Amino acid sequence: MAAANGIELFYLCLVLWSNQTSNGDVFEKNHDELDIEFLGNIEGKPWRFQTNVYGNGSTNRGREERYNLWFDPSKEFHRYSILWTAKNIIFFVDEVPIREVVRNDAMGGDYPSKPMSLYATIWDASSWATNGGKYKVNYEYAPFTSEFKDLVLDGCAIDPIQKFPNSTACSETDTWLESRDYAVITPKSRSAMRRFRQRYMYYSYCYDNVRYPITPPECAVDSNEKQRFRNTGRLRFGGSHRKQARMERARRKRRSRAASVSDDQTDM
Repeated sequence: MAAANGIELFYLCLVLWSNQTSNGDVFEKNHDELDIEFLGNIEGKPWRFQTNVYGNGSTNRGREERYNLWFDPSKEFHRYSILWTAKNIIFFVDEVPIREVVRNDAMGGDYPSKPMSLYATIWDASSWATNGGKYKVNYEYAPFTSEFKDLVLDGCAIDPIQKFPNSTACSETDTWLESRDYAVITPKSRSAMRRFRQRYMYYSYCYDNVRYPITPPECAVDSNEKQRFRNTGRLRFGGSHRKQARMERARRKRRSRAASVSDDQTDM
């Protein structure tokens, strides 16, 4: 079964892991997706993970945020949750909200709105996930395992064949979800989220002017976060953003020199 909206709550002890809600098997070219992904680990180094949001097949517009963990997720169980409603998406770790995406009209179809299913997978993303692809999976340690317990799914169950449920099919469930305490970030919870992001977030696409010269419409820009990141990207997608910035500066210089040469020739 798929769900139109819902909340996932579960405890996880892992080695390498990705959790996602997705509908890529039904909507091949315009799927929606919500991710919590652990990014691989070098022994003795802090664990890192990321959250991501895709809507309507917008995989070319990744909405990654990346964080350091303050614990070793392979040693004991912790609680990871995703709330998804028609109004907002909230990611939680141990019941602390770490990220919120609020729907607005400017997002259009980029806000996930179609029924999705829950997946939990272990997969090899070492081409990019561990220090930008610097370290590869060591298969001498296989098989890799993950353990789950206390899985909770609340939401509006939908037959996967029914791609677009009618507007009233989930109205009662939506109202119930939106009335829950966890559906609204209280001032106390928002302070906890702010502390988490100050301490542990090391990348947000909202402040990455290399990838997104125009800030995406769903980004609620925080002045303190913006100052801390200083509009620089820190992810590696086919090369570091610092390198990409140098290449862009070099291209601008070449264009400037070409324009100067053209002006000189005109004067002649």
